[in-house]
Amino acid sequence: MVDLESEVPPLPPRYRFRDLLLGDQGWQNDDRVQVEFYMNENTFKERLKLFFIKNQRSSLRIRLFNFSLKLLSCLLYIIRVLLENPSQGNEWSHIFWVNRSLPLWGLQVSVALISLFETILLGYLSYKGNIWEQILRIPFILEIINAVPFIISIFWPSLRNLFVPVFLNCWLAKHALENMINDLHRAIQRTQSAMFNQVLILISTLLCLIFTCICGIQHLERIGKKLNLFDSLYFCIVTFSTVGFGDVTPETWSSKLFVVAMICVALVVLPIQFEQLAYLWMERQKSGGNYSRHRAQTEKHVVLCVSSLKIDLLMDFLNEFYAHPRLQDYYVVILCPTEMDVQVRRVLQIPMWSQRVIYLQGSALKDQDLLRAKMDDAEACFILSSRCEVDRTSSDHQTILRAWAVKDFAPNCPLYVQILKPENKFHIKFADHVVCEEEFKYAMLALNCICPATSTLITLLVHTSRGQEGQQSPEQWQKMYGRCSGNEVYHIVLEESTFFAEYEGKSFTYASFHAHKKFGVCLIGVRREDNKNILLNPGPRCIMNATDICFYINITKEENSAFKNQDQQKKSNVSRSFYHGPSRLPVHSIIASMGTVAIDLQDTSCRSTSGPTLSLPTEGSKEIRRPSIAPVLEVADTSSIQTCDLLSDQSEDETTPDEEISSNLEYAKGYPPYSPYIGSSPTFCHLLHEKVPFCCLRLDKSCQHNYYEDAKAYGFKNKLIIVAAETAGNGLYNFIVPLRAYYRPKKELNPIVLLLDNPPDMHFLDAICWFPMVYYMVGSIDNLDDLLRCGVTFAANMVVVDKESTMSAEEDYMADAKTIVNVQTLFRLFSSLSIITELTHPANMRFMQFRAKDCYSLALSKLEKKEREKGSNLAFMFRLPFAAGRVFSISMLDTLLYQSFVKDYMISITRLLLGLDTTPGSGFLCSMKITEDDLWIRTYARLYQKLCSSTGDVPIGIYRTESQKLTTSESREIASQSQISISVEEWEDTKDCKEQGHHRSNHRNSTSSDQSDHPLLRRKSMQWARRLSRKDEMNDHQSTLSYILINPSPDTRLELNDVVYLIRPDPLAYLPNNEPSRKNSICNTTGQDSREETQL
Repeated sequence: MVDLESEVPPLPPRYRFRDLLLGDQGWQNDDRVQVEFYMNENTFKERLKLFFIKNQRSSLRIRLFNFSLKLLSCLLYIIRVLLENPSQGNEWSHIFWVNRSLPLWGLQVSVALISLFETILLGYLSYKGNIWEQILRIPFILEIINAVPFIISIFWPSLRNLFVPVFLNCWLAKHALENMINDLHRAIQRTQSAMFNQVLILISTLLCLIFTCICGIQHLERIGKKLNLFDSLYFCIVTFSTVGFGDVTPETWSSKLFVVAMICVALVVLPIQFEQLAYLWMERQKSGGNYSRHRAQTEKHVVLCVSSLKIDLLMDFLNEFYAHPRLQDYYVVILCPTEMDVQVRRVLQIPMWSQRVIYLQGSALKDQDLLRAKMDDAEACFILSSRCEVDRTSSDHQTILRAWAVKDFAPNCPLYVQILKPENKFHIKFADHVVCEEEFKYAMLALNCICPATSTLITLLVHTSRGQEGQQSPEQWQKMYGRCSGNEVYHIVLEESTFFAEYEGKSFTYASFHAHKKFGVCLIGVRREDNKNILLNPGPRCIMNATDICFYINITKEENSAFKNQDQQKKSNVSRSFYHGPSRLPVHSIIASMGTVAIDLQDTSCRSTSGPTLSLPTEGSKEIRRPSIAPVLEVADTSSIQTCDLLSDQSEDETTPDEEISSNLEYAKGYPPYSPYIGSSPTFCHLLHEKVPFCCLRLDKSCQHNYYEDAKAYGFKNKLIIVAAETAGNGLYNFIVPLRAYYRPKKELNPIVLLLDNPPDMHFLDAICWFPMVYYMVGSIDNLDDLLRCGVTFAANMVVVDKESTMSAEEDYMADAKTIVNVQTLFRLFSSLSIITELTHPANMRFMQFRAKDCYSLALSKLEKKEREKGSNLAFMFRLPFAAGRVFSISMLDTLLYQSFVKDYMISITRLLLGLDTTPGSGFLCSMKITEDDLWIRTYARLYQKLCSSTGDVPIGIYRTESQKLTTSESREIASQSQISISVEEWEDTKDCKEQGHHRSNHRNSTSSDQSDHPLLRRKSMQWARRLSRKDEMNDHQSTLSYILINPSPDTRLELNDVVYLIRPDPLAYLPNNEPSRKNSICNTTGQDSREETQL
């Protein structure tokens, strides 16, 4: 066996451990030659040039020394003038000869020698082949004039008293100062540096002109009035200021000629300097200058990066950002590549904003501009997309690059990014908070169809309001609506809370009910200490811990509340008692003074003695005892919780045998097998066992699988939901998912029809073909035939999405013109249809359902103006379309991103409410309608107790509809229209009766509108258009208005047709362990067609 160790060569001396410790001494005996490389030529001239010119530090020192010499020479000249005795006589010899002492002469000669040597040396080093270029320079000529006579006087003593215009060295000092400033800022490219340099040059030019004029007048007047330096200074100031008193004037022709020459020089030099200064000032005003490093280190600031800044966006940001008390001392630095708009400039000149907002023109992709904004010291950076561009994908790409640039420059700066397209969201997953506009928009519009006015509910929650809007109005609904709009979401640790500390160890529903009963706050969710996920209404089985973070809805946060106990003896009638039972204890009220709002709150010391029954009593028992509500248990009892297993087909509402056999209800529950983009949150949904062929998704065209050509032929049991959009973008996927979520009962699923201007691509069809009752057709809301074919007469809701191609217009607010007119036409033709419209600009919502003679709308317009003058952030909230949830603008959700700077949980809570995210154990938003059978509950507090004790639901608000009396002129107009109005349903029923006798045997011929057999469809459509103008319900000369009450007071009376917003617990949280989980319940029959492709 070969000895391997003997074959390994020893390490060279350089790599021995002993040499590493003692030093690398082995190189002493090495034969290698060390070679030095120079960046410049290793010559004497190059080394001098490096020291005097190229090197910044040494060059700055040389120029500072030269500047000091010139100032010293000027000072010596002033000393010589002050020491000189004015001689009598008017001889010209006094102009050429002066009295100069020997020490003073010696100092001036020394300064002249040094200055001349330095000038010749610098001329030699900067010589580039043209000797005349060096000689004819003005600084060189002045140096020769001031230095050579003194040097000649060394060898010719009789010339020691020769007059030398040494005061001209002030111009050489000015030149040295300019070079010194240039060296100082050579490596700093900033606008302030140029501005400072130009101001310094202007001031130095003025000083040199004045000093030259003073010294010249004083010297030339030696043969005249014998002026001293002070008199010369007085004369120059009076002359240059154009005052001209005339008490001091030159007498000799030479001094007069000198004054004329100096005035001409000033008229030529000073305007040039002022022009350059004005240009730099204007450029600085455009670019905004810098945010100083000292301010950045001592004050807190945030940076707002936008591609173009509009006045609406700016005011929304400033109003929402500075609405929080702890942000009053923050500065806002705006970084925008475009020049400041005129309206923005006018707003930023207001003292309230001019002291706190700094506008910088620059790009986030340049490190220099990020350094100007002091991005590395910023508390946060908000990056907003430009939604008004035609190409929204390009706008997202710009936002992504800005986010990358900021993250690269300032890795520790928190990022708040707004993105438009959901498929671009995964590029900025590193950001701390991200709001995808299309995700939120479509999910909100979808929930509007099943929970009315969800968009208004979310908008009010994410806006900071004072809760004082509408309090001066004579309308009672405006007072209630405005007061409840001040409710927001807050958080607090349970053990630190006065609201919830006493409920430690109790169930969540118990804490929620009693906190609302006692303090008027609505507990909606918790977050465990060991879990980052927020759970909305985790249900009665969730036990509250001391370290839990509680999320609640209230007028203001608990830290801003003051509590005062007042024992009040309840001496009212028994029929007025809040709870009914054998024993009636006194009710203690607590008044919580929250800012400017005082709320009367109930104490929990009075408990209901109601029995366990939850249902209405029989007829006989009604005469003896009113219905009672079970108490909310401290610890949940499984038997008392009425839950339904939504994963089981048998848990659906009662169905007839025919419906059970029907294939329409043969759905599976699971995760969609195909996602149209990366980053979509998986949601448990109702799915089909097999995907639908693409040809069957087309509603208006028959195929080999079915012969239907319009919505009526399908015979849907539930009313349709129609979505009118321009293209089938990936965001439209988020409209379908909340409507097909697993917690929606099967029998309540509404068919969805997508009315698209452009045909969808195959990737989108592959994503929606697994959802039940989802169809599309190519058409437009401009065409009445397309509307009738897609089933507008059978629709419960129609959602009109803002078109991307119309978001930009020459006049900003005209971007919504086409949408508004089309929706107004739909409103006139199909008045019973609930139309939900998305607008680009919130200010245009006043044109929705416009009535020219509506005095009530005019009164609301005046109210809106008053609220805006008072500084309200929600001045548009009293517009009837917004209050009713029939109009929505995505710009209203911009405040969600701004508010997340203070409340980092707001985006997560909003996504959970909208169904964009699903967390195991977290509840979902739904609604229930108050019917006549529910009016026995009477008050919101009793409803809260009933829901918490029975199903575990937590109510968060009420959607109320009231009757509104119209004016006399409107009543007459509606009465005249109602006489000729006809119901579409009656017309359809008449038409069906006539067609049943002719087309009973054929599926194809049984459709309501066969386009080939009915060429007169257009004429009939026009007949409908002339007849369908108003509802038959408006014959009583009344209209309705709807509004939202967020977290109303416990004693709020319930009214018929009130819609209550609920956060319902996750049904899967109550399943036993042996029940199938979400993963196991996924349909396994999807087959090979369920591809996992994702469109990038």
